[in-house]
Amino acid sequence: MTDSEDRPTIPAATVVVFRNSRSGGPPEILMTIRHQAMTFAGGMAVFPGGRVDQADRDLAASLPGDRDEVAHRIAAVREALEETGLAIGISQQPTVEDVRRARELLLAEGALAPVLAAMGWTLDLDSVVPFARWHPKNERIPRIFDTRFYLADLGTGAVELEIDETETTHLFWTTASDALAAAERGELGLIFPTRRNLERLAEFASFAEARAQAEAIPVKTITPWMEDRDGERWLMIRDDAGYPVPGEPLSTAARA
Repeated sequence: MTDSEDRPTIPAATVVVFRNSRSGGPPEILMTIRHQAMTFAGGMAVFPGGRVDQADRDLAASLPGDRDEVAHRIAAVREALEETGLAIGISQQPTVEDVRRARELLLAEGALAPVLAAMGWTLDLDSVVPFARWHPKNERIPRIFDTRFYLADLGTGAVELEIDETETTHLFWTTASDALAAAERGELGLIFPTRRNLERLAEFASFAEARAQAEAIPVKTITPWMEDRDGERWLMIRDDAGYPVPGEPLSTAARA
């Protein structure tokens, strides 16, 4: 058994939040810059997210559907509210003031269920759309995350970001193409999964297009592997999961 196989896997959820471009161009997505001190992906640009908590699983047990999948979607909703101050996956249309109060409650309670009860909110988990699942198994990664990626759409709703300074130093809206261009200029750090997901997201002219592809291509677990290509080591992913770029030279791939 290898070291990576011996370490426990941490279930996690992350969400790509879309909003309409004010200029009428491609949709914008929300990204965060993680604190340099964070063990995983410190200083890198990522999507909001985090591990699935027991409280997420407890809430999932009271809802219909596959309990594990529901718990991951709840985690995506909770992490978005906690890290960014955005309410996704909610049936109601809360005001900015409502969302600010909900985030304060979440930070105090540490779980989503009491927030929903206090605010009179119900979950709309169908609006949290499965997009991908990444489960790297690399002995160099300090923690092994099995991360499910989701899509959510703000449209043109009221938006006011609230940064979680314990994990994040910066929140920003960008198009996927602009994020990739910034990385090429050395202005953003991107780990391998984030870069591959941005390349995929850059193909969509709207949230509707992204959702349509996500629903048309069943989510397949992606575990990157290394192979030799013309004398150079490459980090590769499967080619049937909807990604336009299946690999990158190991010499340029940031792995965490």
